[in-house]
Amino acid sequence: MNLNLEGYLSPHYVHKSNWLRAAVLGANDGILSTASIAIGVAAASSTREPIILAAVAGLVAGALSMAAGEYVSVSSQTDLEKSDIEREKEELEDDPEGELQYLAAIYEQRGLKPQTALQVAIELTEKDALAAHVRDELGITELSQANPIQAALASALSFTAGGILPLLVSVFFPLKTMETWLYVFSILFLAVMGAVSAKTGGSKIWKAIVRITFWGTIAMGITAGVGYLFGVNA
Repeated sequence: MNLNLEGYLSPHYVHKSNWLRAAVLGANDGILSTASIAIGVAAASSTREPIILAAVAGLVAGALSMAAGEYVSVSSQTDLEKSDIEREKEELEDDPEGELQYLAAIYEQRGLKPQTALQVAIELTEKDALAAHVRDELGITELSQANPIQAALASALSFTAGGILPLLVSVFFPLKTMETWLYVFSILFLAVMGAVSAKTGGSKIWKAIVRITFWGTIAMGITAGVGYLFGVNA
């Protein structure tokens, strides 16, 4: 009998974790990195052009760096998972009985009685032995597997989207109070991003906002201090 479980499932957010992590990290980094660079240069310059140039350069370099970093990181994770799956295939071929007992022991540790654990292991092995071991022994599921290209594109696009916001501030707002405007709007952007990511992920909004604005303030404050310390007004 085929069961349709759709009506029985409560809303969960774990299936969004891979793309959400990359998108949120990219947008936050885009806002914070671009704003920090612009603030640092603004603290050391009396003209607008160097600020805009620094913001554009930081945005482009950051987007490419995020994409490359995510691609390499997720590809390495994927290669490791594939290697473990291949190793598990070999172990199932070499010692199917031992692997069955190991699977049963896993279920027993999770709370099943020995007889029940063995029966569950037998039935799952008969259906798809490799899938059962990949899921319950290795802990690899469809939800946990990330796509390198998807993660790279999400990071690059979200970094660009985030970085454009402080860039626009550096272009259109008064030069005399540029650092203040960059800080205020960047913190506002970060707070909105934290709220959106928390809402999308089903977590507490205020906690995400406090965390992201706190560390954003520290990062931009340090960068501005470096600009004042080493900058020479032009």
